[in-house]
Amino acid sequence: MVRKQVYIEPRHDRMLKRRAKQQGVTEAEIIREALDHVDAPVVRRRHVDPDAVREAVAFMRSLSARPQQPKGRALTRESLYEDRIGRWTKS
Repeated sequence: MVRKQVYIEPRHDRMLKRRAKQQGVTEAEIIREALDHVDAPVVRRRHVDPDAVREAVAFMRSLSARPQQPKGRALTRESLYEDRIGRWTKS
C-alpha cells in the first residue's frame, strides 16, 4: 500500500466517519472503495425512496396475479361490422 495524505472538508470527514462506523470498516477502506468506483462505468445515482420501490414491486406482482386475458381477438370482423352498420342505420 502507498500512504497518501489528503485534505477534506469537515462535512466529508463527518460523512466518512459515519459510513466507516455503519459498515464496520476503516475510513481508509471507504476511501479505497470510492476510488475503485471512479473507474467504473458512469451511472447516475439518485436517491431512491424505499417505500416507493416496495409499492412499485407490490403493484407489479399484483399484475402478474391477475387472470390473463384470452389470447386472440374477442371480437370478430363480422361482429364489429354489424355494430358499425347498426349505429349508422339508427341515425
